Amino acid sequence: MREFERKQLLERIERESATVGASIPEEITVQGNEIDLQEFVFEIRRRDTIPQGERERVERAKKNLRRERLQRKQRIEDGEITYEEGDRLAEAIIGIDRALNELESLGPVDIEAEAQAQEAADRKRWMSFLRKALGHADDDSGHGVSGRGR
Repeated sequence: MREFERKQLLERIERESATVGASIPEEITVQGNEIDLQEFVFEIRRRDTIPQGERERVERAKKNLRRERLQRKQRIEDGEITYEEGDRLAEAIIGIDRALNELESLGPVDIEAEAQAQEAADRKRWMSFLRKALGHADDDSGHGVSGRGR
C-alpha cells in the first residue's frame, strides 16, 4: 500500500461523520471469537432497562470492541498490507465504531457520575454564556478583563 493510500484510510476511519449511514456488521471476529455483533447490539437496544449482569456483559463487549478497533487500526498504520485489505479493515473499523456508538448511547452505568458530568457541563455552558454576555468571550487570560488598560 502506498503512503497516501494509508493516510487516506486512516483519515477515513477518524472522520467524525464516518459512521453516518454505516451499518453494524452482522458478524465480526473479536479477540479470536466470532460474534453476532448486529444481533447483540439490537438485542441490547430493545430493552428498556439493562440488568446489572447484562451491563457487565455490555461493558466487556465495548472493551473488546475498542481493543479490536485499535488492533485493526494498527494494521493499517503499519502499512504492510494491500490497499484492498486496508479498505476492508477500514470498513470493519467503521462498523465497530457504529456498534460502539449504539452501545455508548445506552446511557451510563453509573448514574451518580452522569449527574456530576451533567452538572459540570451545565456550569461550563453557563460560564461561557456569561463571558459572552459580558463581552469577555475573546479574552484568553480567564481573568475577566477584556483588554482595558493594557
